[in-house]
Amino acid sequence: MSALAQPAPPPNLKILLIGNSSVGKSSLLLRFTDDDFLAEDESVSTIGVDFKVKSIEVGGTKYKLSIWDTAGQERFRTLTSSYYRGAQGVILVYDVSSRATFEELTRWMHELETYTAPDVVKIVVGNKVDKEFSRQVTTSEGKAFAERIGCLFVECSAKTRIGVKEAFEELVASIIATPSLYSKRVVPLGINPSSDSSPTVKLTNDPEAPGGWGVGSCGC
Repeated sequence: MSALAQPAPPPNLKILLIGNSSVGKSSLLLRFTDDDFLAEDESVSTIGVDFKVKSIEVGGTKYKLSIWDTAGQERFRTLTSSYYRGAQGVILVYDVSSRATFEELTRWMHELETYTAPDVVKIVVGNKVDKEFSRQVTTSEGKAFAERIGCLFVECSAKTRIGVKEAFEELVASIIATPSLYSKRVVPLGINPSSDSSPTVKLTNDPEAPGGWGVGSCGC
């Protein structure tokens, strides 16, 4: 590897979903990994931490995403704080029909600054755009907040699929394009760096494929 060559990203990437309870973090995760959705009256709040794994292809290289769904309830905050360690990407979720969840993003950002490295890639996601009739946070407000704190921004709906895949793809592409996140780590043999600064993301839902998605939970 020449002195100017970029280090290759690791084959396993850790992504966190954070935000207040009931903003739809678990629904976003389920939609992205399984293309499924649970209605609000069928879902329950996450207790502690849950996770799923999904294999994707970026620039011709396969990566396994370990996506952690952290509990939004205040009583579990001390439990989830340890899971920030080692994350390369964080998704901050709010509900566009709840201004209170949007205003809480500032507190979540303070927590990120405490537990993660400065170069961790962050994206602000306004969920539940299907509730346009009851929207309390405008698109311009969400975008302005994300720009102010140096984050990516996407609005989406786990219910209708709108913007969900794009949110994860944009986050992963930005992680791959941020060498400082993995420049100090050992690169596994056989993993080659991609020269494409804006890689194409290919998703795989085949559980039999190498690095295919699975389901797991943390019994903390």
